[in-house]
Amino acid sequence: MKKTIANAATPAEVKSVILAHQNATDARLDDLEQKLARGGGGGNGGSIVESWGHEFVQAKSEGLSDLRQNRGRLALQLKSTITSATGAGLLVPARDMVVGMPKRRLAIRDLLTRVNVTSGSVEYPNVTSRPSAADMVAEGASKPESAMDIELATVNIRTIAHWIPASLQVLDDAPQLQGLIDDELRYGLALKEESQLLYGDGTGQNLPGMVTEATAFSNLIPETEGNMIDQLGAAILQAALTEVPVDGIIVNPVDWWRMRLLKDDDGKYILGDPGSDIPPVLFGLPVVPTQAMLVDKFLVGGFASQTLYDRWEARVEVSTEHADFFTRNLMAIRAEERIGLANKRPEALIYGDFGNAG
Repeated sequence: MKKTIANAATPAEVKSVILAHQNATDARLDDLEQKLARGGGGGNGGSIVESWGHEFVQAKSEGLSDLRQNRGRLALQLKSTITSATGAGLLVPARDMVVGMPKRRLAIRDLLTRVNVTSGSVEYPNVTSRPSAADMVAEGASKPESAMDIELATVNIRTIAHWIPASLQVLDDAPQLQGLIDDELRYGLALKEESQLLYGDGTGQNLPGMVTEATAFSNLIPETEGNMIDQLGAAILQAALTEVPVDGIIVNPVDWWRMRLLKDDDGKYILGDPGSDIPPVLFGLPVVPTQAMLVDKFLVGGFASQTLYDRWEARVEVSTEHADFFTRNLMAIRAEERIGLANKRPEALIYGDFGNAG
């Protein structure tokens, strides 16, 4: 009967059993190392190389699970070579967030009254003169007759669009690019829209921009000092005299900071200490600094009295039905919006030039 620690009768027998187990373990380790050095052994000529995990499991099944702490190292050397196919997961670099281009703050649309429409044009009645013959009337006398002129104005919906080609493989391999492309295409529409809202000349497919239809600035308070803030105050007065509520000021960021850095005779900043968070506000009206406005120019007035019609809000669509895109695994990604602009009270928009104002 094979001796074990359980049936050993004397300390000498126990010691003998422990030594026998240790010798058997050493023999198995030597045999395993020889097999690995031959590329797997077992009469297969080294044609099959097991993974290190498989070898370790096999070693445990052969009785090596009782390795002592000081004998617990198992060196396994595999002869297979990691290639780009078998080890591709080990070669994938870490990927950080996409670095996009900086974007301008787009706020002009938010100044306007916006209306959703479902047609290619919009008509609205426009009162061009109001009844004004009201007068004092004696008892029994005839009352004066007034007149009111109304004309039907039409706003045509215009299209802003652009597209780019993209490879199907690239979009499959890097799906986050689809979101990036969508975002950039929509931003391109918004940039063009903002430019058109200000400077569209109304010809062809252009919008009738607010600057194009605005009233020229005329300083009704020539005795003022004439710095930039004074000019905007005079422009606000000019717009307010149209009896349309004035609700905003649009300037270039360069001009806003020229005003922000103005100092009085004591060297103090007029618009507030540099350590303070000063919102862009003048005379209680919000100031919108945007690079869509030219440097040294300003637009002041009642923007809520102008209406932006949204026929299609910005949308992005994809298709392979363009030229030979289907056979070339390409797709066209198109961004498009349809809008119209009605400057219903252009006299309440005052456009001017800072010129050499301080």
